[in-house]
Amino acid sequence: MPTLHTARLTLVPLSDEHLELEYELDSDPEVMRYLTGRAATRAEVVQAHSRRMATAPGFGFWMGFAGANFVGWWLLRPPHGPDQPEVEGEAELGYRLLRSQWRRGYAREGSLELLRYGFEELGLNRIFAQTMAVNKPSRATMASLGMTFARAFTSAAEYEDPVEGADQGEVEYETKRSHWLRTANQEGRRPHLDLPRTSSQPQSALETRGQG
Repeated sequence: MPTLHTARLTLVPLSDEHLELEYELDSDPEVMRYLTGRAATRAEVVQAHSRRMATAPGFGFWMGFAGANFVGWWLLRPPHGPDQPEVEGEAELGYRLLRSQWRRGYAREGSLELLRYGFEELGLNRIFAQTMAVNKPSRATMASLGMTFARAFTSAAEYEDPVEGADQGEVEYETKRSHWLRTANQEGRRPHLDLPRTSSQPQSALETRGQG
């Protein structure tokens, strides 16, 4: 995984030194509102960190910094779990930001860079993102990325304490390589047109969906 850069952000591959930042993020119940509905315990964050570190080559979690300030994390990983059929050349996009960093455009900015990385450097064919149907802020971020509504579904995952709004189901947004390259050409960017397609690899552990 390379370090990625945007105008305001540096996205650094997740490492063990970032555990305390993950705990700072996941221990905020507002950040976890549409994920588990409560703050994560330290033990849960430690377990999540281990899962997040176990990624396929080229994929994984990036910790985002604006200067020296931690903003949140972004992910790009192959499909996994009961709600994500394993399809070659596809990947899931996710993001989770500190509450203090909301409404600054960071979720969109970091996500655009991961879309670029996925299509132009990994040669993916399709990138999708999922969230609860009631999570309007995250859905707005997905739309702002140029992603379009793909489907509504009821999650097959089982939760001990269902999150408020879970009865309304979940949604998936998507964007495809052909659309990304066409947009890149229109905007005068120089995408790499002859990249090999990347095979998706299954992951055994579920990770919570992103929130902006």
